[in-house]
Amino acid sequence: MRIPLSWLREFVDVPSQGSAADDADHLHAALVKVGLEEEAVHGGALTGPIVVGEVLDFVEEPQKNGKTIRWCQVATGVRDGSGEPEVRGIVCGARNFMVGDKVVVSLPGAVLPGPFPISARTTYGHVSDGMIASARELGLGDEHDGILRLETLGLDAEPGTDAIALLGLDDIAVEVNVTPDRGYALSVRGIAREYANSTGVALRDPAKRSEPGEGTGFSVVVDDRAPVRGRRGCDVFVTRVVRDIDPTRPTPAWMSSRLGLAGIRSISLPVDITNYVMLELGQPLHAYDLGKLSGGIVVRRAVAGETIVTLDDQTRTLDAEDLLITDDSGPIGIAGVMGGAHTEVDATTRDVLIEAANFDPVSIARSSRRHKLPSEASKRFARGVDPLVAEPAAQRVVDLLVELAGGTVDDLGSAWVEAKRPDSIALPEGFADRLIGVDYSLDEITDSLIAVGCRIKPEGEGWLVEPPSWRPDLIDAPSLVEEIARIVGYDRIPATLPVAPPGRGLTRSQRVRRALGQALAAAGHTEVLAYPFVTRADNELMSGEGVAQMRLANAIDAETAMLRRSLLPGLTAIAHRNLARGLTDLALFEIGRVFLPEEGREYGVPSVPFGTARPDEDALRELEQSIPHQPWSVAALVVGDRRTRGIGQQSEPAGLADALDAARTIAAVAGVTLRIEAGAHAALHPGRTALLLVGEERVGIAGELLPAIAEERDLPRRVGVVELDLDRLVALGNGIVQASAIVGYPAATQDLSLVVAEDVPAAVVRDAVVEGAGALLEQAVLVDDYRGEGLEPGTKSLTLALRFRAPDRTLTAAEATEAKNAGLAVAAERFGAVLRG
Repeated sequence: MRIPLSWLREFVDVPSQGSAADDADHLHAALVKVGLEEEAVHGGALTGPIVVGEVLDFVEEPQKNGKTIRWCQVATGVRDGSGEPEVRGIVCGARNFMVGDKVVVSLPGAVLPGPFPISARTTYGHVSDGMIASARELGLGDEHDGILRLETLGLDAEPGTDAIALLGLDDIAVEVNVTPDRGYALSVRGIAREYANSTGVALRDPAKRSEPGEGTGFSVVVDDRAPVRGRRGCDVFVTRVVRDIDPTRPTPAWMSSRLGLAGIRSISLPVDITNYVMLELGQPLHAYDLGKLSGGIVVRRAVAGETIVTLDDQTRTLDAEDLLITDDSGPIGIAGVMGGAHTEVDATTRDVLIEAANFDPVSIARSSRRHKLPSEASKRFARGVDPLVAEPAAQRVVDLLVELAGGTVDDLGSAWVEAKRPDSIALPEGFADRLIGVDYSLDEITDSLIAVGCRIKPEGEGWLVEPPSWRPDLIDAPSLVEEIARIVGYDRIPATLPVAPPGRGLTRSQRVRRALGQALAAAGHTEVLAYPFVTRADNELMSGEGVAQMRLANAIDAETAMLRRSLLPGLTAIAHRNLARGLTDLALFEIGRVFLPEEGREYGVPSVPFGTARPDEDALRELEQSIPHQPWSVAALVVGDRRTRGIGQQSEPAGLADALDAARTIAAVAGVTLRIEAGAHAALHPGRTALLLVGEERVGIAGELLPAIAEERDLPRRVGVVELDLDRLVALGNGIVQASAIVGYPAATQDLSLVVAEDVPAAVVRDAVVEGAGALLEQAVLVDDYRGEGLEPGTKSLTLALRFRAPDRTLTAAEATEAKNAGLAVAAERFGAVLRG
């Protein structure tokens, strides 16, 4: 939110600090004190001399480049002591002015936004002693069709008058970040209240500057037959009518300047007035051309498939959840988001209907996201608007239309108000002290709550507090205490560090997770953290159709409203993001929790004690039962080349083998021995899927994504993945990694080529050879898997590179061969393996 300083000073007394920069620092410091984060300072980019000039004469001079310039004589003031006008020769390329027009002249030494310094310079054969400025060059708007004529702003000042002050360009705006729970601060009124709370100065509430008028006779019906979450979409709808306005009148310079500083472009006088009042009071408003309306207004939900052309000339298909403003002709606006083009105020409008309404935040937020239509109105309605400010805001628009657009007030209008005041909240005495850890006096508690707008009355040993209408976030005693802490000052809260109990340290599970992250990173993987929110389809793809899923109560994105049952959807999304940025060879891993609710079980909301009260055993049991099983999981993904192409070297794509290597690294850290079997999974390639077991218990799966799934996610055809249940690995492992002794005796190496049936996994053949070879076998690595000419159909040849070593002697070739043959015997017994000839 940007707050022009001159505007803020209308409602609170902000003392001058001597310079614009010091004023901005003072205001930011005051607002930070009450929890509004400092962002930036806007304005102050113009420095003089910039003055009013009068065009005395000009000569049009065609140029060789086809352009025609004007050599102008412009009066920019009176010469000192002479009484004669000061006349300057200025070259100008615009042609939208005439002799006698008052313009804005930037004299040598001035600086325009950019920065763009002005100096006397030779151009088109003349020395141009300054520049006649356009509205865009002055920062007054986006118009750049020609220079700014003061007549269009309703201004007539003497030559030499300071144009910066005349146009309100000497103002600055401070910008603060407004959190979603404090929508009231998206207005000058709300910021003025916060400044008053911070500094103790008096607030002049702009909503109370005049008594709201009343209008009758205009039909308004609210007919919400499908409220979202049981909350009616509209509880306030006020309309007022102003007739015979002149929509072509210029927006005053002071209003254009303030709107620009606040970040809103000047459009036309009626629209600018509604935007101005929205910024001032926080109430979004809309102006309809009364002559284009058909009958009265009905506020209702859309019929699925209904369409509307919005103010941006886009045809939008509506959803049944969308709240609409309609007349007899159909939809004329998406409530709280954007109006329709059919009833837009334009240069022919004479009679205006003003709408000031209050809409349900959830409905507006959903419509805004659904149609990708973020607007200043929806931003405020989604955070909550004061329902009691609609009538004062409508009156303020009426007053400005009468004053600035020459309109007259009509009695036609309506006031449909069914908003209720917030429910009172019980605040026990001493509750704030226990929750915050500060001894607040009774006066500090009551004065703080009154300062934020609450009504207070004693009730037993405490108070009954009614929050103000503009604070929908104040819903319980803790939220009231937050306001007390904020207004009294965060500096009163002591900073203390809890003392860790001695002698505990990390749990075994924590030690394994840390070691696992280090091991995978050392193996070349990069750790990532993915959002735990996924689609229902992703959960079903990884866990099976119809599995129980945990839905978020208030998801950021309706499409990804489920808590993940697997880490793999997040890894594939991160891989896609990196591939799109040109990182083609990736090895990623994540260690995180997955969420596995039980089928048919309801997970309720537990009651948690407030403040420093510790939950008892029953409360802890209830809390534990309110959440699904959340085991730790570890997953890895490899894509691209494990070995890049080089001179005399072909690239080698990553895949299942790399995923299995990651699985073995994980198992080694956890202290378990993995058994690998051929398996199947709905998301993985049927011929490249492995079940990972410890003993007979399945602990994970590895494989390559189905090419169709990889293509759907814009990934290469070959993507290796692995995921293991880390909690089960920790439970099954001993947590001890035994380093082998360093042996100084040489190794004996031999190769073993076995022919087995094609459906026999290489891993089980290797395991059989290792078991049979005994303690002398130090390493067995699969180096070749051959299928083709020279073998019987349905068979394959597996070649293992074997390394033998004895701890106490140098092995003979006969001893190594004997151990190799023992391994061959076990493989032959179990799988019918024969030595390849």
